[in-house]
Amino acid sequence: MDVSSVRAVITGGASGLGAGTARRIVEAGGTVALLDLPGSPGKKVAAEIDGYFLEADVTDPESVEAAVDGAAEALGGIDVLLNAAGIGPAHRVLTRSGDLFPLELFEAVIRVNLVGAFDVTRRCAPHMAKNEPADDGERGVVINVASIAAFEGQIGQAAYSASKGGLVGMTLPLARDLASYGIRVVAIAPGIMDTPMIAAGGPELKEALSQVHMFPKRLGTPDDFASLAMHLISNSLINGEVIRLDAGSRMAPR
Repeated sequence: MDVSSVRAVITGGASGLGAGTARRIVEAGGTVALLDLPGSPGKKVAAEIDGYFLEADVTDPESVEAAVDGAAEALGGIDVLLNAAGIGPAHRVLTRSGDLFPLELFEAVIRVNLVGAFDVTRRCAPHMAKNEPADDGERGVVINVASIAAFEGQIGQAAYSASKGGLVGMTLPLARDLASYGIRVVAIAPGIMDTPMIAAGGPELKEALSQVHMFPKRLGTPDDFASLAMHLISNSLINGEVIRLDAGSRMAPR
């Protein structure tokens, strides 16, 4: 797919990996619609990159439907979907004080990270299916943001790992479901990235976390992620695949 003309929808596009990829797509000549919560800086980011911002809560099917249809109208269609919206609260199944993992918290993580991504994907797919096919028949690509926690979840990450593991597990079935329409589905599993969530922990935490990476000894950046996303958009032979972006790290239990 020619990245210089793509029309992309990015959930969680107001910050972090989503915003970083949005900037790269626009720099390459594409157009972007950012989907994020009303209280996010999405409107500001969209103005900076000459894109569009649509309020959306990925846990609300009506909100998703309206936002995706609005994005398709604003962009004139949809070629690319990046599902970057996600949350990651941690909690042990049983704490030392005897508290249980709140079931509503577990369900909330699954609802945002997994069900939300699936809902946005199913809403974008019909718009992609209407596109004129490229020479090889391609009409669209979906990129889901998984995590290395899908493979090596740490203590307290049962909900987060389950949600990201679900994204990994549905990558190939979704690719098979949508292959007849010329739509590819892939996933990126980042390691420890320098996102606002990590930055809030301060420089000492960032330095400690960077040592988890084998090489290079630094945190991943939104630009690292965006570089891989751009390649996945342009390389139509990559399909049904999950790619780790983690500097060779393997997570310890804690």
